[in-house]
Amino acid sequence: MNNVHQLTAASSDTLHTDAPTLGSSAMLVEVNISSWAGRKKDKRASTKVTEDAQAKKGVANVYKQLLGDCDELSALRGCVTSARNMHSNMTMPWSNSGLRLLPTAQYFNYSEAMSQMQNEFEALKTKFINSYNDEVINVQLKLGSLFSRDDYPTVESLNSKFAFRMNYMPLPDVGDFRVDVGNDALLEIKQKYEDFYSKQYNTAMNDVWTRLHKALTNMSERLDYGSKEDKKVFRDTLVGNVTDMIELLRVCNVTQSTQMSNMANKLEDAMSGVTADALREDDTFRAETKAAVDAVMKSLPSLDI
Repeated sequence: MNNVHQLTAASSDTLHTDAPTLGSSAMLVEVNISSWAGRKKDKRASTKVTEDAQAKKGVANVYKQLLGDCDELSALRGCVTSARNMHSNMTMPWSNSGLRLLPTAQYFNYSEAMSQMQNEFEALKTKFINSYNDEVINVQLKLGSLFSRDDYPTVESLNSKFAFRMNYMPLPDVGDFRVDVGNDALLEIKQKYEDFYSKQYNTAMNDVWTRLHKALTNMSERLDYGSKEDKKVFRDTLVGNVTDMIELLRVCNVTQSTQMSNMANKLEDAMSGVTADALREDDTFRAETKAAVDAVMKSLPSLDI
């Protein structure tokens, strides 16, 4: 993202005010997707390249695409990327271990969308596995002397390299600690967890504000021209990316922040009746929409640039 901004939480929306409802308004979710890379370093070819160039050993490497341009494997890779992007877009960051915050209001939409991605993954995996042996035979001519049968796993082994798992778990509360370490130590542990809780909550909320700022900034920049002669090209998704943020602000408002609710309402008013075609065709309407978008941007939480 250009001009990355870190948005700070407003003082009226501190964790200490809202934390008691967070555990009932959100859960944690993790998604683990594994697949076969279909790519391998060829040590012999790498050595030859460096020797032929009279270069130092290790400065250049040759990696083989083991199945060349296999359509079935490419489709699987695309599915994995889409699933990970969907998971990221529908949740908020929580921990470095991969756990993300999922608002309960988002659960059914998330579960349905990710289950569809999981079913697509399984279908594409089956199609790829069924074509695998033929692909290995066909790729021999493409790889020439780089081909080595030892690079290729058996169908059984290959099948085990693909997995798509989703795990849900409750959001722990400070009061969940039940350890026998003495009162002083327990208080210290709880304080550390409360500090962690506060930091992660603010990180999650900042992620939502950052997404909104990115969408609004992009729209403002693309609408910044006065006449058709100076027009900037933009896709229909320019509008959709902003209107999608209205729903995101609402479902991610896990602590019923009035600031976030008001922002969703303000954005909904600003985008009422806005279409990509109208923005392209009507100079006055485009200027008014840009002004409305800029006004929403000015009311965002303070930016630490």
